[in-house]
Amino acid sequence: MSVDAATKSIKNEREIRSVRTRRIAVCAILTAMASILMYLEFPLTFLGISDIAKYDFSEIPVLIGSFALGPIYGVIIELLKNLIHLPATGTSGVGELSNFLVGSIFSFTAGAIYNKFKTRKGALVSMLIATVVFTALAIPLNWFVNIPFYIKVFNFPMEAIVATCAAVNPLVKDKMTVILYTFVPLNLIKGVVASFVTFWIYKPISNLIHKTRKQTQVD
Repeated sequence: MSVDAATKSIKNEREIRSVRTRRIAVCAILTAMASILMYLEFPLTFLGISDIAKYDFSEIPVLIGSFALGPIYGVIIELLKNLIHLPATGTSGVGELSNFLVGSIFSFTAGAIYNKFKTRKGALVSMLIATVVFTALAIPLNWFVNIPFYIKVFNFPMEAIVATCAAVNPLVKDKMTVILYTFVPLNLIKGVVASFVTFWIYKPISNLIHKTRKQTQVD
């Protein structure tokens, strides 16, 4: 190997390490922000079970991470913030599991679409599509995973869940209507609010997003 080739190889290795360090640093900062915001949750009691029907703003840093670093990092931040929140869980991990599953679909979809259209309009379209996608996919997830897990962990029968939700929402009659009239509205609220806030702050942080993407990419 020539001296020039060896020098170039060393330079490339240093650049790769520098990129990885930046990625880790940005990921850590956004994870910390998401974790703090996840603790600032409040129940949406008008939807039903307050232990599950909660909202927080933690998806906003996740979306920013997905836009700035790529969709895989959005999923990583989603996982880390839920793991950090586990010691304070009030649902024995049920809420964190649900939050991770639907949040990962949301952030990955939005980040993947934004990766093709890196504009403010692209960000809005990506988040709206992602809201529809994760809300739709959350229906089978709630049916086959989240609700059965909740029933098993809390020994809380489906009939009791239906009755609790029906007490505040007369449209609820059975398991499917719990999903359609409790979880679907909850996920739509999460997606729309997170999308609106992220879109609202997109302009002031867009330079940071583009700069971060440029600095954390390897040629």
